[in-house]
Amino acid sequence: MRKSLPLIGISVLILNISFSQTIKKVKIADVLRMADTSSVPVVINFFATWCKPCVQELPWFEKSIPNYKGKDVKLLLVSLDYAEDYPKNIAAFASKNNINSQIVWLDESDPNSFCPKVDKRWEGTIPVSLMINKATNFRAFFDHQLPEGQLKIALDKLVEKSDR
Repeated sequence: MRKSLPLIGISVLILNISFSQTIKKVKIADVLRMADTSSVPVVINFFATWCKPCVQELPWFEKSIPNYKGKDVKLLLVSLDYAEDYPKNIAAFASKNNINSQIVWLDESDPNSFCPKVDKRWEGTIPVSLMINKATNFRAFFDHQLPEGQLKIALDKLVEKSDR
């Protein structure tokens, strides 16, 4: 029995490593291209693992987006964490917090350059969310945390015109 315990521990470690998310490094142009070329409604959330309001709202996104499965809403989480946190600490955060949505790390260092490319009103605060539905010309920018109730209202608006 004593010999099997280390093997169980190693097996659990291997399972955790194999299920950890691969975090891709992207530039802001890549993120915008993903939004512009998406054939389905897309939600882009900019966050950091050290940002308390960001960490608070991520489970609301994880819980809410599957409710729109029939609408094929895509969620992209864009990490604004420091370079030294990429990729290991971001992946560990995702694993620890059961974040299953796609996460990319923004490889940009000048928010004065990339923020206005997302929205001219963005002054660099996080969390920030951008919702786009190209089929209905819907675009909404939120420069604050989206509590669960507000998130549901925003998601309903994201998909409502495509129902008609």
